[in-house]
Amino acid sequence: MYGSFKNHLQTELKSIEEAGLYKRERNICSPQGAEITLQDGSKALNFCANNYLGLADHPRLIAAAKKAMDERGYGMSSVRFICGTQDRHRELEQAVARYFHTDDAILYAACFDANGGVFEPLFTADDAIISDSLNHASIIDGVRLCKAVRYRYANADMEDLERCLKEAQAQRFRIIVTDGVFSMDGNVAPMDKICDLAEKYDALVMVDESHSAGVVGKTGHGVAEQFDCYGRIDIFTGTLGKSFGGAVGGFTTGRQEIIDMLRQRSRPYLFSNSLPPMIVGAGLELFKMLEESDDLHTKQQENVLYFREKMLAAGFDIKPTQSAICAVMLYDAPLSQKFAAKMAEEGIFVTGFYYPVVPKGQARIRVQISAAHEKEHLDKAIAAFVKVGKELGVLQ
Repeated sequence: MYGSFKNHLQTELKSIEEAGLYKRERNICSPQGAEITLQDGSKALNFCANNYLGLADHPRLIAAAKKAMDERGYGMSSVRFICGTQDRHRELEQAVARYFHTDDAILYAACFDANGGVFEPLFTADDAIISDSLNHASIIDGVRLCKAVRYRYANADMEDLERCLKEAQAQRFRIIVTDGVFSMDGNVAPMDKICDLAEKYDALVMVDESHSAGVVGKTGHGVAEQFDCYGRIDIFTGTLGKSFGGAVGGFTTGRQEIIDMLRQRSRPYLFSNSLPPMIVGAGLELFKMLEESDDLHTKQQENVLYFREKMLAAGFDIKPTQSAICAVMLYDAPLSQKFAAKMAEEGIFVTGFYYPVVPKGQARIRVQISAAHEKEHLDKAIAAFVKVGKELGVLQ
């Protein structure tokens, strides 16, 4: 039975590889950090992790995870509504809600599940979902699971969003959905203008804070802080897998009735095991740390500014960014792979992104700057970019 299908897959895989689009994974044999150890024993500086606050190997989070396992066990072996809710799950949900200034929160195994489980319980074929064209794949998949009428507006284009809102007046309820920071370009959604249009056209607002929480805003609390939109955004989704410790776990937080309905009907919540105690324990410690000090966020922002200014001065084409993401544009998919491979030879761990992760002709090296990076790490990466850029004809 498998024979002809196997041949089909082999042909497809070969065509992906011949096009220079084959994704290869590199094994890390150390904790996640600014410097990592690869399987061959070599060291590399990591500039492609979502470890924005440098917390993935922080001793306080590791100790909190161990303590939680000692006190609450390893796994839950159940979903939340059967026998999978511990006191600390609710404590973490309350901590998330406090951080985002919302009524309540609900935990998921990942933000992919949070986005996959948010639309279908709340909206029907009578309603409309209006989504930014560069929204994350998890939002796109979540929208597909819902029968609501779909509208799509050009990235951060308020004129196009208004067009969609006018058309969507034909539906009962409308919700505007956007990433807070767009993961491939690093630009921030203009939440104040989005909220203005939502109020003008009677729409709800949802934002995915995965790449913005911990990074943007005066103290890193995300786009609501940056644009002073507290109370105007109805739903936030996000992850514990980036700024917030770099592990796993997602959440939705927002209006009380919305969270209550998700507890009743959100399928990824109802049919997935609860987050394990070690993740919850580390998450609680994380939010304590963020309440104590803004030092990590401040350092991360200073690192981004330094790296970006030096790279622009060197002559690289970098998309405008207000976040931790610096997109070094190369435009050619095979070139992005060759560039990343040569950077690895220089001891710099980066990844080339190309279609279908980004649009055709928009290949780039996505650099992600962390609070774990020191000035000497940034200087070494910049020097390697300049060297490889000249070798490959990207720089003159």
